[in-house]
Amino acid sequence: MSSALKQMTRIEPVTFDLACEKLRDLSVALHALPPQTNQTSWQILNPRGQHAVAVGVTVPVSIQIDGHVGYYCAGMNDGAVITIEGNAGPGVAENMMSGIVHVKGDASQAAGATAHGGLLIIDGNASARCGISMKGIDIVVKGSVGHMSAFMAQSGNLVILGDTGEALGDSLYEARIFCAGTPASLGADCEEKPMTPDDKSILIDLLHRAGAQADPDDFKLYGSARTLYHFHVDNAGAY
Repeated sequence: MSSALKQMTRIEPVTFDLACEKLRDLSVALHALPPQTNQTSWQILNPRGQHAVAVGVTVPVSIQIDGHVGYYCAGMNDGAVITIEGNAGPGVAENMMSGIVHVKGDASQAAGATAHGGLLIIDGNASARCGISMKGIDIVVKGSVGHMSAFMAQSGNLVILGDTGEALGDSLYEARIFCAGTPASLGADCEEKPMTPDDKSILIDLLHRAGAQADPDDFKLYGSARTLYHFHVDNAGAY
């Protein structure tokens, strides 16, 4: 195909400039997209830290956000690939079902909270409670995470290339935590586990998908000790 024909057939992105257009209008436009839309590429300019940008998208479109965002960006995402060219406030990709959310900067607390699926990539650091109550999402943090990360994490994988704050994996269920750095402390019922070949295969795949340059052999695996699944009076102080 000639370069001229490629130029003619290329789909130009739909551009929204939030410096002069309303966030509500952007949300209405994204939510009105049919499953077979040909408006598959979107660019959002000047988000200026606004909250709930690109929330609730349910079609497989590509959305690039050029700047920092506030609370709950890309929350409830279900199939879109959303790239944030900046930092994200609390709750980025909260309750995500599927798709990819890529934060090129740092993320505030509760990144990927309660999310059921998809992949969240954070190039920088994540604050407290990263992956809290995660229910199937995969999260790769190329920096460090804050305290209580993966608190009550039920399923999915949290990969951390850096260090962690206190109480990593507190009250953990069946999620896996891979960490190349040093946890400040482990939370209740979280312990280091032997890494099986299947675990290592999952880690290698996630590092590849996230474009993370790291040696899988540098990671340790943490999981649930399973002592809090059923109430026992000897463990009362840990609940």
